[in-house]
Amino acid sequence: METDMLIETLAHDVRPVPRRAVERRMAGALATGGLVAVAIIPMTIGLRDDLAAALAGGTFWMKLIYTLALALGGTAAAIGLARPDAPRPRGLWLLSVPVLLMAGLSAHELLATPATEWMALVKGESWDRCALNILLLALPIFVAGLWAFRRFAPTRLRLTGAMAGLAAGGLSATLYGLHCPEASATFVLLWYSLGIAVATLGGWLTGPRLLRW
Repeated sequence: METDMLIETLAHDVRPVPRRAVERRMAGALATGGLVAVAIIPMTIGLRDDLAAALAGGTFWMKLIYTLALALGGTAAAIGLARPDAPRPRGLWLLSVPVLLMAGLSAHELLATPATEWMALVKGESWDRCALNILLLALPIFVAGLWAFRRFAPTRLRLTGAMAGLAAGGLSATLYGLHCPEASATFVLLWYSLGIAVATLGGWLTGPRLLRW
């Protein structure tokens, strides 16, 4: 078979890809995984008792903005890497902005607090389970993201996996705020970030195997 005939045969009856197909599929996957995580919270670790009051305070929204910014940044980067012809990613340094802002809040918090009370800010009441809970809640979100990527064709598998892990970890940490009563910026910087970082590392390590096509 001649090359032109082969190309014509392969392209016969190929349906055009809908606009924003990658974005829609990724959003659907994250929403599905997020709903699973939301359902898990009351059945396992439980919702915080003062959730209604927390919604009226600034700490809850500080945590939400931080974690959601990382989730959205990871999602945007993963979407950009989903296609085989994706250009070299640019602007990944912007993912450090939320971390630096939270670090600034933590530094201000520590300077305003006597050194004898710093350990309370660091450990809170749940330091030993915060990162683990975030990681566990990220699992259904990450799995849903992998399902979405089965229809894509990324070529930078490690980086794509890392960004999918970042998206899952950030969204998981956002949802974890429905349970966690911790109010310290230092606590959030350390333990929320650790859970998100481990989810990102997990995506980096498993990307070449799970995203291969």
